[in-house]
Amino acid sequence: MARRIPLLGPLLLAPSLAVVILFFLLPVALTVVFSFTNMSTSTGILGGAYRLTTSDLPHLAEKGVTPPTIDVLAGGYVISEPALARFAETHGARRAAVLRQDHLGARFDQRRDVERLLKELRPDPIRSVADRKAAAEIFSASILDARYSDATAFADALAGMGVPEADIAPLTRAAYTGWTFTTANFELLARLPATLRYAANTAFYVVCTLGFNIGFGLFLAISTFYLPDRVAQTFRTLWFLPRILPPVLYVLMWQWLTWDHGFLSQVFAPFGVAPRNWMMDSAGHAWTMVVLINGCVGASLGMILFSSAIRTIPAQLFHAAAVDGANRWLQVRHIILPQLRWPILFMTSYQTLSLLTSFEYILLATDGGPGRTTEVWSLAAYHTALNNYGGNLEYGLGAAYALVLVIIGIALSLIYMRFFNFADLVAKPRIEQ
Repeated sequence: MARRIPLLGPLLLAPSLAVVILFFLLPVALTVVFSFTNMSTSTGILGGAYRLTTSDLPHLAEKGVTPPTIDVLAGGYVISEPALARFAETHGARRAAVLRQDHLGARFDQRRDVERLLKELRPDPIRSVADRKAAAEIFSASILDARYSDATAFADALAGMGVPEADIAPLTRAAYTGWTFTTANFELLARLPATLRYAANTAFYVVCTLGFNIGFGLFLAISTFYLPDRVAQTFRTLWFLPRILPPVLYVLMWQWLTWDHGFLSQVFAPFGVAPRNWMMDSAGHAWTMVVLINGCVGASLGMILFSSAIRTIPAQLFHAAAVDGANRWLQVRHIILPQLRWPILFMTSYQTLSLLTSFEYILLATDGGPGRTTEVWSLAAYHTALNNYGGNLEYGLGAAYALVLVIIGIALSLIYMRFFNFADLVAKPRIEQ
């Protein structure tokens, strides 16, 4: 009898698997792919056209295009058979025949030279100035600023201008406006002066905020542990408010506290301190507020987690320590802190990854100011890819910023697991072995 494979487990896991693939694995995979492209708003996402502009001409020689071809591309007017066919449709076959007989292949540098020829055309000149201008444009040999949907159409246009076949391939590569695969994003990150500044800002922000989150969270958890239950619950609820408030409202409260006519300015005014924006008037004040804004949010979560972990410690340990004469400092040092290795590891790893990748509180509070002094790596990625001042959103470069953060986050997680001896933390108790 064939063995039946149970399907209930895979069916129950299928939605979770789909969510993991759709919202975790796929974004990570796309970030990796985009980071190796030059994708931006100028190239588009779905592909580009083929177009040469006047600003491209000085750089074509570097890409292998010969000088005579560059001169041809620079413009001019040519009496050619395709142009004569269009000319005959609008200005008559008789005039076209005269031009074909006397001037076929003639080249003119400026449009007024073609207009003069059409004005002196015998026996049937074009007398209207507007008509001459329109007729002269028919003989324009320039393809500058013209868009071609595919490489074949672009190559045909170049061939029609008499461009040698050896120059068509480099011109086609130079004219492509879509995105291509490249390592230029990482090369740019390696040489940009701003890269070191963003990295230093991020390291300073993570270290200071992480220290505040863990240290103050532990202090709150231990302090409330020794308070009466009702008072402790009230205190924890108040400190948890920064975590549950909407970020916009929470940062708005800090701005009211620090702005020119806010709470701090009103408090210090009687002491002769002039009103100022305490959040943005200097780099030191900006960093202090950024750390406090993010720190209060992280410390509130740490307080709840550490408080729960402390309450799981058997009360007999504290009673025995008290009988032995241990004061509260000794209880904290020898009982509470050793028992909190796993919660501290979790909070340290979680908060590090969170601080590395989150930027919403900095965006709302300082937007990287003043003068980009609080611009961290993740905020730089956001500004580069989604909201920069230049208008050209560089998706590929922004993805490269993000990929660097992913690699750093994985490396830090491995270091934390090694430092906190993760293998021993998750090992089976000896009594079960």
